[in-house]
Amino acid sequence: MISYLQLENITKSYGDRLLFADVTFGVNQGDKIGLIAKNGTGKTTLLSIIAGHESPDSGSVTFRSGIRVGWVEQSPHFPEGVSVLEACMIPDTLSAKVTAQYEEAVMSGDEERITKAMAEMDAAAAWDYDDRLCQLLTRLQITDLQASVDTLSGGQLKRVAIARTLLEQPDLLILDEPTNHLDIEVIEWLEAYLTRQNVTLLMVTHDRYFLDRVCNKIIEIDMQQTFTYDGNYDYYLRRRAERIEALTAELAKVKNTLRREQEWMRRQPQARAGKAQFRIDSFYKLQERSRANYTENNVELSSVKASYIGSKIFEAEGITKSFGEKVILRDFTYTFARRERVGIIGPNGVGKSTFIKMLQGIEPVDGGKWNVGETVRFGYYSQQGISFDTSKKVIDAVSDIAEHIVLDDKHSYTPMQFLTRFLFSPADQQKYIHTLSGGERARLHLAVTLMRRPNFLILDEPTNDLDIVTLGILEEYLSEFQGCLIVISHDRFFLDNIVDHLFVMEGDGYVKDFPGNYTEYRQWRNEQKSREAAEAKREQQPDSKQKERRAERPRKLSFKERKELESLTEEIDRLTEEKKSIEAMFASGTPLEDADGVSRRYNELTELLDEKELRWLELSEIEG
Repeated sequence: MISYLQLENITKSYGDRLLFADVTFGVNQGDKIGLIAKNGTGKTTLLSIIAGHESPDSGSVTFRSGIRVGWVEQSPHFPEGVSVLEACMIPDTLSAKVTAQYEEAVMSGDEERITKAMAEMDAAAAWDYDDRLCQLLTRLQITDLQASVDTLSGGQLKRVAIARTLLEQPDLLILDEPTNHLDIEVIEWLEAYLTRQNVTLLMVTHDRYFLDRVCNKIIEIDMQQTFTYDGNYDYYLRRRAERIEALTAELAKVKNTLRREQEWMRRQPQARAGKAQFRIDSFYKLQERSRANYTENNVELSSVKASYIGSKIFEAEGITKSFGEKVILRDFTYTFARRERVGIIGPNGVGKSTFIKMLQGIEPVDGGKWNVGETVRFGYYSQQGISFDTSKKVIDAVSDIAEHIVLDDKHSYTPMQFLTRFLFSPADQQKYIHTLSGGERARLHLAVTLMRRPNFLILDEPTNDLDIVTLGILEEYLSEFQGCLIVISHDRFFLDNIVDHLFVMEGDGYVKDFPGNYTEYRQWRNEQKSREAAEAKREQQPDSKQKERRAERPRKLSFKERKELESLTEEIDRLTEEKKSIEAMFASGTPLEDADGVSRRYNELTELLDEKELRWLELSEIEG
């Protein structure tokens, strides 16, 4: 077993707040590790220490000499004004460096430099760098290579960063929330890629299917230390429950023993010397152990109930919407019923967020109308997050909304009490909003959304900054929620747990209503593709009688087929030359006026050559 990374006694704190102490673990070749913890307990900090972006208070991080490490941070940053292509070719990447050195060597004409540069190109597998770059960016749905990074969304920046890092083919890949802001299709491609590739992986993610399908080891940060589980996420859940149960049972025994020792301490003060000193020391040790707390300190949602909702929810009648030539909705008509739970899925940019903004009247429609019931009270958890004055303290921002929060006849709270249920301690409530972490902002946003007692919840990407434990609690709450629910999410586990059916936004204004959850939809879609492929194959194959007749006599090329073979030979040569010329353009590093168009033409040429070469082989075999 080859060790790639070793952490020894890592301790980190901020002021008097200890994140973790004496953390020790290793990453070996072939490990695919998921790092799990509640928000605020140090996941990202630990990754930053490993990547060398932060220093521990004590301890050491040691990498195996010579291994290549790739790092994708939670919110990637690139130099201002650079294009997508330039961002991927920034010279601090190995392939970009050796490619630039090779080009300089060729220009110099120095044979010794060229030979050395060629060896470095071989070692870095950089000869097909441009080709792999275009393929990766296309897979990650980045098509405009000349677009400025300044104009990209957070999800697009994350995809560019992933492409750039994967291009380097690192030995050890470190990912911080790789699935955030990615649509489901890209997540599933990345999931399959990481599963297939022989790469060692250490990542933080709250995507439970991703963890289950990619990882072979889980490391959890809990109680300021780490616990390692040799298995996937499902295995981790079972073993963690056993660990907590064992710790709880041990704590109960300690407390029982402590009660007996307390009686002895009270009854026998004269024995507190000499031979009884060891028992007195043992008593104080038991007292310390009894203070351990294995009880989960979680967000409390059970008392937050939906307000009454009438029989009429709302109707959509012939809704249309477009931005220029881009159509979002085309004559959309639907009647919502009580307790309906709808998931909205589709590629990024298809109009999912626009749909729910129109529903609430935030975005105007071009045609049609919404008929909303009088009792409907929307609660909107938006992807953009809270719109508070960030210079205010948490408690002041919530108090401005309501001095008293009434959830039902039995439950009412002050803002301070209500925030405590969302894990904001009195000290946390005095924080300024601009200092909050992503997870803290997400919890505050959730608190403000639910304190109004909505009966129609609209959640736009609620899983991006919530930790796994809080997601589980939110799922339990939504399963008992008595109102209506619409959720946009790329979290497949979340969708499977809470929705009854899906609006699949297919593009060009079309919405498919699928009666099932995401996994059921994916299974249906795969079956559809298989059927379509089988039908296409049948149409291309002759029937059995034709096959028998053909088998009776040797097959010869017809005049038309012979002409086709000659034509194919010439066409393949022409297409090959065109492909080589584009590869030379990529290799030159010269900025292209229409890089996007050139990239598309390159992909077309690759597909055409595959198709025509296959046909050439078929005809050549017949020719003998």
